[in-house]
Amino acid sequence: MIFLILVPLYLLVNCYIIRRSLKWMGNFTKLLTKKWFIIPYLIIYIFASSSMLIAFWLPASPFQRFMKVLSNNWLGTMLFALLFIGIADLGKLIAKHTGLLSKKMIASKQVFAITGSIVMILVIVISTYGVLHAQKLKKTVYEVDIAKDGGKIDQLNVALVADLHLGYNVGVKQVERMVTMINEMQPDIVCIAGDIFDNDYDALDDPERLKQLLRSIQTKYGVYACYGNHDIKESLLAGFQVTHSDKKVSDDRMDQFLADANIRLLNDETILIDESFYLIGRLDYKNPGKTADIRKTPEQLTQNLDKTKPILVMDHEPAELEEMADAGVDVDLSGHTHDGQIFPGNLTIHLFWENAYGYMQKGVMHSIVTSGAGLWGPNMRIGTDAEVVQVRINME
Repeated sequence: MIFLILVPLYLLVNCYIIRRSLKWMGNFTKLLTKKWFIIPYLIIYIFASSSMLIAFWLPASPFQRFMKVLSNNWLGTMLFALLFIGIADLGKLIAKHTGLLSKKMIASKQVFAITGSIVMILVIVISTYGVLHAQKLKKTVYEVDIAKDGGKIDQLNVALVADLHLGYNVGVKQVERMVTMINEMQPDIVCIAGDIFDNDYDALDDPERLKQLLRSIQTKYGVYACYGNHDIKESLLAGFQVTHSDKKVSDDRMDQFLADANIRLLNDETILIDESFYLIGRLDYKNPGKTADIRKTPEQLTQNLDKTKPILVMDHEPAELEEMADAGVDVDLSGHTHDGQIFPGNLTIHLFWENAYGYMQKGVMHSIVTSGAGLWGPNMRIGTDAEVVQVRINME
């Protein structure tokens, strides 16, 4: 239903961008009002703006991958074109009705040409920056204290990653960077808090190489993961579901991929590690998956545990923080939010989550939410960083 509403909106947005851009270029120079320019421009624009639909209908092939990558880059560029053209038109409207600028200046072709040039430069520069910045990983460090006996362990060095979204945007190169950074941390344990895949297993650029890289992670206690809302087999167009099924589940190849990569998947499961601390991996809040129709509550997950020992939880979405704290959880490790990924999302995301990004203490529980090592949708990060998180947990 949402998809059907957004289709005409998408068409209107692109018509608006085409109209304003052609008017600006024609005002800049009459040469750009000729058919020899306008026709190729429209063909290229329509090809780029239709790339999502073309990629959706094409069978798997190198050309289909090219179109998918193009569509992910195009989507971000289009959004910023809409943002800056909209700001320019709104500014003109305000100036016209408030008298901030004279009517002569508002109608000036020179002012219009300068404004259009600024908008074009901003769109190109910011979009290029966003694509390049998305490929960079930063290291973020948190240190927390737990007033529990860690048995054999005084300090636990945890590497946390989430939201890889392996697929068209993220592949071998980003995983190489991530694995290198994790190994430099010399972690005791690695936790992958969901959204390892981006719905489509066939989108992986080189599954065997990805498995090899993930197997090369060096850790004392191993690599563990839980699934997120995108770790399912689902047909999406522009991020929206176009097929319906009674139950959304992971592709069997996803499960096998993790096994081959020496990653242990925890589906509402708890393990006691080195007789010293517990690790729980939760089913996703929205898409529990194959193993259960309803995921366990925090209380059900911890009711039979020795709560004198530290309890760590991997939960893709940073929800139910109070319930987690009340159930005796000490550290809650999450992702999902991407910290908004693209401005102004990094400002608005905090309206929807109690802890949208970073560190928060809830009672005696420590909630840590990572912005993710990958990205979803537009192949850009602006105002946020892709990251690998190091959590040093001190036991008392």
